[in-house]
Amino acid sequence: MARQIHPTAIVEPQAELGDEVVVGAYAYIGGQVVIGDGTVLHHHATVQGNTRMGKQGEVFPFACIGMKTHDLKYKGGEPGLIIGDRNVFREFTSVHMATKDGELTRMGDDNVILAYSHIAHDCIVGNHFVMSSQAALAGHVIVEDHVNIGWGAGVHQFCRIGMYAMLGAMAKVVQDVPPYVIADGNPAVVRSINKVGLERSDFTVAQLEAIKQIFRTVYRQGLNRAQALDALRAHALAETPEFKHFLAFAASSQRGFAPSR
Repeated sequence: MARQIHPTAIVEPQAELGDEVVVGAYAYIGGQVVIGDGTVLHHHATVQGNTRMGKQGEVFPFACIGMKTHDLKYKGGEPGLIIGDRNVFREFTSVHMATKDGELTRMGDDNVILAYSHIAHDCIVGNHFVMSSQAALAGHVIVEDHVNIGWGAGVHQFCRIGMYAMLGAMAKVVQDVPPYVIADGNPAVVRSINKVGLERSDFTVAQLEAIKQIFRTVYRQGLNRAQALDALRAHALAETPEFKHFLAFAASSQRGFAPSR
């Protein structure tokens, strides 16, 4: 199927559109934009700036992708935004380019960003991320794979969210949320492992047991962070992928972990 561009849409001549791209009424595509095959922009959608979108994405009405950073430190140049394949941006969502010349905001594949949500400058978002309506990632946030963020949650600048973590609705995240857990509250605290989410992702009984052991060591034995990490390194399950990933996440944490309740 050839490209379909509504006569009222504005597509700047320098823009690069793949095969089977659909551009709806009154949509706008800027001159630096590259859009992959099979992507659909619904009416009144906007993609602009130094933005590259992958294949089979979908941008709903009034979403704004590739907008200039909010960061007041912006000094011009060519920051950008790279988005992978099969990403969905619902109504009124916004994703900003990075701040500094040559730097990028990045998103992976198969992410769903629901209405009115915001991904700020210099964020790095992995794959299979679901972000509920009216949630926000501040600048420089890192989100690993298979994360789920509830309605209205907010994540502070430079925080990280570990893989398979879940944030409850209205959570205020001011420290790193480790992999495999549920965090909720204002400020957010770690409540438990994300048992239902992990089971839905086909984690085995052995994997779940490893994650339970991590959670107990870090959050239920009264250890400080250094003691807990030493205990994980010395644990009988220290060579499992779950322990290794958790320890690697902890090693690069700069804001510390969200505490438990």
